[in-house]
Amino acid sequence: MTTLLLEHPIFLQHLVPEGHPERPERLKALALALEHERFSPLKREEAPQANEDFVLLAHPESHLRQVMSVIPEEGINSFEADTHASPASLQAALTGIGGAVAAVDAVFSGKADNAFVAARPPGHHAEKEKAMGFCFFNNAAIAARHAQQAHGAERVAIVDWDVHHGNGTQDIFWDDPSVLFCSTHQMPLYPGTGARDEEGKHGTIVNAPLSPHTAGEQFREAFKARILPALENFRPDLILISAGFDAHHRDPLAQLNWVAEDYDWATGRLLDLAGKYAGNRLVSLLEGGYDLEGLAESAGLHIFRMMRG
Repeated sequence: MTTLLLEHPIFLQHLVPEGHPERPERLKALALALEHERFSPLKREEAPQANEDFVLLAHPESHLRQVMSVIPEEGINSFEADTHASPASLQAALTGIGGAVAAVDAVFSGKADNAFVAARPPGHHAEKEKAMGFCFFNNAAIAARHAQQAHGAERVAIVDWDVHHGNGTQDIFWDDPSVLFCSTHQMPLYPGTGARDEEGKHGTIVNAPLSPHTAGEQFREAFKARILPALENFRPDLILISAGFDAHHRDPLAQLNWVAEDYDWATGRLLDLAGKYAGNRLVSLLEGGYDLEGLAESAGLHIFRMMRG
């Protein structure tokens, strides 16, 4: 398997207030883990900065203008209580989009079998017209739309295993039969969406909420019972992962008790399906994960599994 890692120093310049969990140190911890010799075959590139027009694949222009209006010339400004912007944040967000788009291009051109985008700010809470939950623009949604428009993908699946429900992705694809959105997450928890009966207009929204304090066994059961059958039925041309690692037992923002091997297992299942239906095409986008040790270990195993296929 050829695995492409897309990264960029600009992601460290998206600054947040002292003590905020979504901090630059997250990517530093992951980069340190990826220095291990087992990652030497990993193909690494700098993510390109996307043109602002790519935002419009998933958001109206009014949302782009709203985000741009909040970017400060100095210091830190806020969209809401927990979502902040610094002078380089727009460039970081556009580079995150650029990384997602480049990853899609790489797997469709045969340049790579799969790809991981180590970007911040994350994206899956960004709704069509609202920045929230640390997120400005929905990278996974933009990647899905780009795959459809530039590469003719007819069916794109997005699997979100962040501990928080991907309300933004669900909002964007609620009435779209060409995109399957599957999410497993803790409930109740922020942002309050993601109940099992939220199925979308065409039944292409599949939520598998998990109770607080449950562990990887319950996650695997939900994955096997709800998410994998939905993917089998959908037969996607591309699998995108909203890869949050905050269901790890060390994470401070939730109460699930997964271990790094749970992410490794889930990655393997999705790689199998990508091989079966999508010509191995799988793109993983970093979302949450706020304990540095848990993030580095879990994301490291996830990427290493992608490399091994």
